[in-house]
Amino acid sequence: MRRDSLMRSTPFRLAIVFAVMVVVTFAVTGLAVHQRMRSELRQHQDQTIRETYSVIASAYGHGDLTDLLQAVETNVTATPGVDRIFLVMDKKRKVIGGNVRGLDVPPGWSDVPGEAIGLEPDLQYRVFAGSVDGNRLFVGVSQQELDTLQEILASSFAWGTLVVAGLAVTGGVWMAIGAQRRFNAVSQTMNAVSHGKLSARIPLIGRGDDIDMLSRDINGALARLEGTVEGMRQISADIAHDLKTPLNRLRMTVDDAIEKQQRGDPVADDLMEAAEEAERINATFEALLRISQIEAGSRRTRFGAVNLDRVASSLVDIYHDVAADEGQSLRLGVHPGPLPELSGDRELLTQMFANLIENAIRHCPRGTSINVGLGVSADDLIARVEDNGPGIPDGEREKVFRRFYRIEKSRTSPGSGLGLSLVKAVADLHDAKIVVHDLEPGLGIEIRFPRRT
Repeated sequence: MRRDSLMRSTPFRLAIVFAVMVVVTFAVTGLAVHQRMRSELRQHQDQTIRETYSVIASAYGHGDLTDLLQAVETNVTATPGVDRIFLVMDKKRKVIGGNVRGLDVPPGWSDVPGEAIGLEPDLQYRVFAGSVDGNRLFVGVSQQELDTLQEILASSFAWGTLVVAGLAVTGGVWMAIGAQRRFNAVSQTMNAVSHGKLSARIPLIGRGDDIDMLSRDINGALARLEGTVEGMRQISADIAHDLKTPLNRLRMTVDDAIEKQQRGDPVADDLMEAAEEAERINATFEALLRISQIEAGSRRTRFGAVNLDRVASSLVDIYHDVAADEGQSLRLGVHPGPLPELSGDRELLTQMFANLIENAIRHCPRGTSINVGLGVSADDLIARVEDNGPGIPDGEREKVFRRFYRIEKSRTSPGSGLGLSLVKAVADLHDAKIVVHDLEPGLGIEIRFPRRT
């Protein structure tokens, strides 16, 4: 993976933003903790100084200055060095005890540099000054230990921030590389599709994350695109194959009419035959166009509430006499209780039922019983068209829904081979499932529309 490509990637930029946020968060947290600890340590130190001052001052309880000086000397001896300072000055501001030279600060708390009391200038002391019967008493503690502790704390936070930031950047870059590889797989797949390899798919890693879900949606879209393009190729091949014969027949009829006209023979019958053939070809193209429009999904905008019971009842009434003329019977099965309405295109659903009924009438012999039924299950609204005719061989039941497909024994009967193709297109538009049953004898076509709550 190229470095500039990685640095421009969204995951890498998010990783950098995350690292910056971590650093800022640690810095702000460290500053807050530093200030809080400094305040707590200062309060604890002030409390210790005040307690020491009170113990020393209490030694002057009987007005004996010697006891006060003895208490100061005891504390000086107990804390050798310059970590703690003690000083007693008499009423004339003369130093009479302690371990430092004179100090001139107001009563109360003061921060005193070391050079002010004859010590190293880089030292700092916290001093409490008070009066004991006119004598001045000073007790102080060096800030060096407190400063050292604060430096250690600040250094620890600084190193911790650097370590966490480094881990955040490293982890972010690692995640960015992984995400970029997956995005590259998407890009490579789309590039392959753009060059005609419609079977290309984005590999899924099975994590179920957002990239997997996006890849799954894209793969679904690519599968539909491949199916559509393959369908268009098949349509082109079918048109070229199945319309070749009627076009040749039309051409021959027109040629015969021209020859007859040149001989002076009547040509009315030939022209009528040519017109009928042209009408059949035109009907075929209209059926193809209608199927294409349905498959494009544009008719979904016309969906509304449809009562399939009324649709089926009206069609049975219309085709009852047609079936009777063919020596067949057509009946509507009555469903106990009301049927739920279906959300769909009423015109297309009517055409679908009409095609199924016409298909049964056309391909079944005299004496056949054709039944149209409606039913309902927990999940589906079910429509059926059943007959006790010759049926369809096992190997051809799924093929009959292809465009222009006709089983061998039906090729001599009229039709274009698009009736059941339109049925499938309408079913797909309504997210319905088609099931073909062998009734032994006969055929049953069942369409299951999902019930939507």
